Amino acid sequence: MAGHSKWANIKHKKGAEDAKRGKIFTKLVKEIIVAARLGGGDPAANPRLRLVIEKAKQNNLPKDNMERAIKKGTGELEGINYEETAYEGYGPGGAAVYVESLSDNKNRTVADVRHIFSKHGGNLGENGCVSWMFDKKGWIPVSKSHSDEDNLMEAALEAGAEDIRDEEDVFEVITPPEAFEDVKAALDAAEIPYGDAEITMLPQTVVSLAGSDAEKMFKLMNALDDNDDVQRVHTNADIPEEVINAMS
Repeated sequence: MAGHSKWANIKHKKGAEDAKRGKIFTKLVKEIIVAARLGGGDPAANPRLRLVIEKAKQNNLPKDNMERAIKKGTGELEGINYEETAYEGYGPGGAAVYVESLSDNKNRTVADVRHIFSKHGGNLGENGCVSWMFDKKGWIPVSKSHSDEDNLMEAALEAGAEDIRDEEDVFEVITPPEAFEDVKAALDAAEIPYGDAEITMLPQTVVSLAGSDAEKMFKLMNALDDNDDVQRVHTNADIPEEVINAMS
């Protein structure tokens, strides 16, 4: 779990910088378009769209941009057809990397992703080479300053959460994907605030990195995350805090 937790914190820290460059807006709009295309334009009936709209609001995406993206997804407005693709590979030290993308040109995207892996000491692998090392789960971080463990367990477990993990300054509520919305609703009802919850790929085990491998892995993850076609990056790498702080 440490790999996911640390990378989630890194993304949060670099979020302000990404927002200035419009990268967050671009990725949110693409996600809204695809969510609306696959599940319809009504957030009440489309959990994936509802979740990305929540994230869009948290990141101050203008309402007009959201509405246009939904209409592009449903076909009311002309839009680009983005395809969902996953790429799998290995980073420095043999750490697993799982990349989710939305692209209108898969040939361009795979070439870019392969180049990023190669440049930062990793290599792109075949489909299925690392996906078995991850589980698709709901992930809801709750600051320890916002709830004690007993209250959190009572609300979350009764709503279908499968685990609550103690990770430094947060509790991590882990859910099956199908229980994610119910658990969030239960936390809302219990007035327990939480952070940027998501359906994600959690590593089953972690690979501890140090020295140059840790630094290269940090650069690899950042470079992938900065690519316009990449939506999310997952890893089982555990990068030391001192490396993160030195390079953030």
